Amino acid sequence: MSAVPINYVEFVSGDFAASRKFFEGAFGWRFTEYGPDYVGIEDAGLDGGIARAEGERRVPLVILFADDLDAAEAAVRQAGGEITRPQYDFPGGRRFHFREPGGNELAVWAEPKG
Repeated sequence: MSAVPINYVEFVSGDFAASRKFFEGAFGWRFTEYGPDYVGIEDAGLDGGIARAEGERRVPLVILFADDLDAAEAAVRQAGGEITRPQYDFPGGRRFHFREPGGNELAVWAEPKG
């Protein structure tokens, strides 16, 4: 399998409007709305988004991109990663979440199979 790059960073916010206003004002980021609970970040140097928080505060989620999601999941499992959220569809593709042995949670996504 070829190298899997970091492709996306997803922030989770307990005050969605305040987070958006902060990033716009502090860094000049622009946003694309994907419904009432999610915005995509533009002009940040790396793709990303902000999701409305439900429950307790969470750390940002680093998302990797793979051409073959099944192969990436197999590689994660073989290397000792724990799947924390099985593969699921979302607008634009499919992804899964995992925890690496040091405790960090990440996700891998792929475009839909044609």
